[in-house]
Amino acid sequence: MVDEGITPPTKITESIYIPEELQPEIEKHSSLEALDRNLERLPAEERVSWAIKIFKDHIVLTSSFGAQSAVLLHMVTQRKPDIPVVLIDTGYLFPETYRFIDELTDRLKLNLYVARPELSPAWLEARYGKLWEQGIEGLKKYNTITKVIPLKKALQQLQAHAWIAGLRRSQSSTRRRLTVIGLQRDIIKIHPIIDWTDKQVHTYLRMHDLPYHPLWYQGYLSIGDWHTSRPVTAEISEEQSRFFGLQRECGIHENAIPTYEI
Repeated sequence: MVDEGITPPTKITESIYIPEELQPEIEKHSSLEALDRNLERLPAEERVSWAIKIFKDHIVLTSSFGAQSAVLLHMVTQRKPDIPVVLIDTGYLFPETYRFIDELTDRLKLNLYVARPELSPAWLEARYGKLWEQGIEGLKKYNTITKVIPLKKALQQLQAHAWIAGLRRSQSSTRRRLTVIGLQRDIIKIHPIIDWTDKQVHTYLRMHDLPYHPLWYQGYLSIGDWHTSRPVTAEISEEQSRFFGLQRECGIHENAIPTYEI
């Protein structure tokens, strides 16, 4: 339900906005950098609890339902069962991914919010051809149409002031500088497991009897659309396994500003 009484984010500079509910925390810690340092010292579960306490019903969780996505889906919904879980369905996900979504949605009772592009896969290809086969510019256009724009609309429709994402620094060179809390497209972004290792992820999954994505067992460590995801081999690293090695990020997680740069 739309809350007509929502207070808009507080304007900090001409182009940077910080939600009003975060202001007391910034004042308490003297700066965003200090707040981030404090969050760095907390366990992932406490970072999630803090974020939910601050942003209440104006926080969402995004998930690709990828290889290790069950970790954060479980951790967050244990603390806020009704949090909107935003999935971007490009229409090109693996059949195994759609079945994995159904499995986790049923098991964890997820409040799933599916964001889709305006064009169907058939219409997209009729208009532009197979954009993912058209080099780096084609990939950028494809990702903008099928992922970036649908996510932006979803965040607006859900009136989100904060967004929880499951990025980890160890996943790629593009994520090594990410902080626990940052800013992206005028929304606060929180990475509770940013400093987790693969071993910690595995331990959590085993502890809570949670599954890996089925394609993980076939060597897929980064799982997106079927046409731009490949299994990791001796020749192909995890970072190279997406988008033919031309780029790592799809645009959704690009341009996240660390707190100390805000």
